[in-house]
Amino acid sequence: MCGICGEIRFDGAQPSPLVQARMMEAIAPRGPDGSGMVIHGSTALSHRRLSIIDLSQKARQPMVDGELGLTIAFNGCIYNYPELRAELEGRGYRFFSHGDTEVILKAWHAWGTACVERFHGMFAFVIHERDTDRVVMARDRFGIKPLYLARTAGALRFASTLPALVKGGDIDTSIDRDALHHYMSFHAVVPPPRTILNGVKKLPPATLRVIEADGRETDRLYWNPPHQRDATLADLSREEWRDRVLDALRIAVRRRMVADVPVGVLLSGGVDSSIITGLLAEEGQKDLMTFSVGFEEANGEKGDEFVYSDLIAQRFGTDHHKIFVPSSQLMEALPGVIGAMSEPMVSYDNVGFYLLAKEVSKHIRVVQSGQGADEVFAGYHWYPPLQNTNDVVGDYAKVFFDRSHEVLKTQLNPDWMADSDVSRALVAAHLTKAGADTPVDAALRLDSQVMLVDDPVKRVDNMTMAWGLEARVPFLDHELVELAAKIPPEFKLNEGGKGVLKDVARLVVPHEVIDRKKGYFPVPQLKYVDGPYLDMVRDALTSQAARERGIFRDDYLQRLFADPTGHITPLQGSELWQVGLLELWLQAQGV
Repeated sequence: MCGICGEIRFDGAQPSPLVQARMMEAIAPRGPDGSGMVIHGSTALSHRRLSIIDLSQKARQPMVDGELGLTIAFNGCIYNYPELRAELEGRGYRFFSHGDTEVILKAWHAWGTACVERFHGMFAFVIHERDTDRVVMARDRFGIKPLYLARTAGALRFASTLPALVKGGDIDTSIDRDALHHYMSFHAVVPPPRTILNGVKKLPPATLRVIEADGRETDRLYWNPPHQRDATLADLSREEWRDRVLDALRIAVRRRMVADVPVGVLLSGGVDSSIITGLLAEEGQKDLMTFSVGFEEANGEKGDEFVYSDLIAQRFGTDHHKIFVPSSQLMEALPGVIGAMSEPMVSYDNVGFYLLAKEVSKHIRVVQSGQGADEVFAGYHWYPPLQNTNDVVGDYAKVFFDRSHEVLKTQLNPDWMADSDVSRALVAAHLTKAGADTPVDAALRLDSQVMLVDDPVKRVDNMTMAWGLEARVPFLDHELVELAAKIPPEFKLNEGGKGVLKDVARLVVPHEVIDRKKGYFPVPQLKYVDGPYLDMVRDALTSQAARERGIFRDDYLQRLFADPTGHITPLQGSELWQVGLLELWLQAQGV
């Protein structure tokens, strides 16, 4: 787990070490344990290190393999690297380090573009070939590890965060109108390759890109599992699916224990993180540390779920840490939270993860977390109604979209409106393409391969890495997800959603955390924007920079200021927080 950045020049010039230094400074929180820079002719690779596996200097990056003529900058973790190393040693490869970085180099040399199919893990890496001057970059199947790209005059730059590219300079920071439409409509999800800025793109998940010395690019999508029934599994009972999921989840949790430092758990008290805690305890993890966060109540809405996290901690005898955040501390943290965002993200739990990660990083460097379970096992409320839909696009948009295209026209100034309803068109293309047997399958595919990447997954990466904390997500083990995609929807939708996972949970954790209303990461102060939060948002939206930008219609802003709690999206988000966050984020980037 680290931060990477670099530059590939196509004009014969050498990359600027000063630009590299500026980008490295921006990603420094991701890697507090060391830094390095390698410039080979037209290519620069730079790295900030968080030491998790092979803590020695032999594993420092960028890693250069002089024998093979390869250099790599890598962010992430390959969980099955010991097995791959043994296989590569059997093919005659010699190793000088003991971690996963060198395994990627040898795997690329041995298997070429097929190497990524062998990796179990989360990763974003860039490899430079000395002899061909070719550059290879890849991102894991779910985009757990980010990789942002920016074209400049005669060059391509890359970095683990968007702000790092902005700090490097010479970036087009104008706003992408289509991305703005996605942000306002598709619940702040801006799918790749777009970002909110015209000059910055992102490599899509499950993609390997080869860039030739002359700048020609070739992309390969290496993973796209069908969400269809497997005829050989047609007779499996509910209990048999439960047992298969439990076996796969045990393997997923066990894989994510690989580290040369202790591994803890972000324990919300919900089903997902509770199962992970139980399985880690089952694996014999000693002195397991668990961490929970809670906030003050607002408008009568409770701000913590400590009663459930306490129950799990007591059941499994964990070394449990509860972090309570008073409203004053929440306000103080918001600038740091917004500064840590690679892209504007509206979910309230950004601040929860940020403050939780701040505390956790004082004790431990690696945690497992429960993200992905809802998108993989159908835990959200919009899945059951899709069972009998005749209009999957319309019914999905009705519950997930923050507003329609027509409503958006009354909120954005005309110059900022996309030419058409690009958000609905994007969702329609995903929901109607081949490879999904039912509307529920299509929605699960969309959410797990698109929404998940640029909302929950990005949120957790940004907020934990802001404090040099590595978060691993066993529910996004690709073999577990491939299995889940084959499960008939009715087994997932049992018991109000996540039925098959709740069946698993009954074999692992107390029923009290299962048989209750679904909880979310509650931060009620940001749902009901009031007091100092209202002042902060109003100041941003009425600032000179905001007025010059002129994104939002003044009459719309005045309605929001007059009645913040009266404008809540279908997903229970504050419209005022959404538009205010965008402006606060742009100003944090100096845009």
